[in-house]
Amino acid sequence: MISRRHFLAAGLAASALAACRPARAAPAFDARVRADGRGSHATLAAAIADAPGDGRVPYRILVGRGVWREKLVIDKPNLHLVGEDRHGSVIDFDAAAGMARPDGQAWGTWGCASVIVRAPDFRADSLCIRNSFDYVGNLAAPRFEPIGPNGAQAVALMLDQGADRSHLRDVTLTGHQDTLFTEAGRALFERCVVTGSVDFIFGAGRTRFEHCELQSRFRPGKPRQGYVAVPSTPASQPQGLVFDQCRLTREAAVPDASVALGRAWRPGRSFADGKYGDPAALGSAVFLSCWMDAHIDGALGWEPMAYTARDGQRVMLEPRDARLYEFDSRGPGAVRSPSRRWLRAEQAATYSRAAMFAGWSP
Repeated sequence: MISRRHFLAAGLAASALAACRPARAAPAFDARVRADGRGSHATLAAAIADAPGDGRVPYRILVGRGVWREKLVIDKPNLHLVGEDRHGSVIDFDAAAGMARPDGQAWGTWGCASVIVRAPDFRADSLCIRNSFDYVGNLAAPRFEPIGPNGAQAVALMLDQGADRSHLRDVTLTGHQDTLFTEAGRALFERCVVTGSVDFIFGAGRTRFEHCELQSRFRPGKPRQGYVAVPSTPASQPQGLVFDQCRLTREAAVPDASVALGRAWRPGRSFADGKYGDPAALGSAVFLSCWMDAHIDGALGWEPMAYTARDGQRVMLEPRDARLYEFDSRGPGAVRSPSRRWLRAEQAATYSRAAMFAGWSP
């Protein structure tokens, strides 16, 4: 007969053994989209539609290898897209601002993005988001107005109103004009690649890039090849676009001194007395310890940008009237000149991750 003491000892040993066993791992993904048919959903849109709306826990979607031609709106919180292959898992669409939506109206800059985020705590890892509109072909045979909101702007990713605490790692964003529209909330990009030509990183959000590559693409026949950072930061917001230890590179055909670091954007908005450039927008873009190739315009650095004033006149927002700075720039494009304003070390510290993201620890 087993004594009570032996019974208790055996029970304790069994409990201890059970405690040593690893807990059953939660499924790595809540949904899988795969080209080989072994996924849980046939499309990314279907997987997103099945995500819960409360966002209490992350909803992780595996993006399998392949080109997923979908135009996505992410309006549920805490949704994570994880690629199977950074270069092989591609979300792609080809809408330009001047193209017609299904209802016949133009997409516009605010609607043309391949992926639009309108909810907090979005994450993306190890994939590519692309707008494959034929920008160069449109230069040769224009289909749209050359400027304005209904032209050749073709956004890959937009962080729209409702987005906040967006976090992207090891993601490639590919486009030409207006590739990344970071309009709202706080966002962190780590080890990402952003390619484009005209105004290819722009918007009003509080957005930080760490160890990213910003690649300027070639525009045939254009003396000014493009602009990297074009912020429309509210004047009340202390930081806008911050690039920390990034590399500014180029396609081989992009000439020396042909790309500006950026320009400040004062977007038109509707007010009671008309539509004109928002006087509350005072763009902020800062490059911290970035390496710059020789395509960056050493003498000029930044350029002005036109907007419509309250009286209807077209006026220029000059770089000196915005918040456009550098600190510790390096490389052949890092030329010191009177038009390229540098921060002091103590000023640069106000653009740290902690200063930008108080209350959020990505």
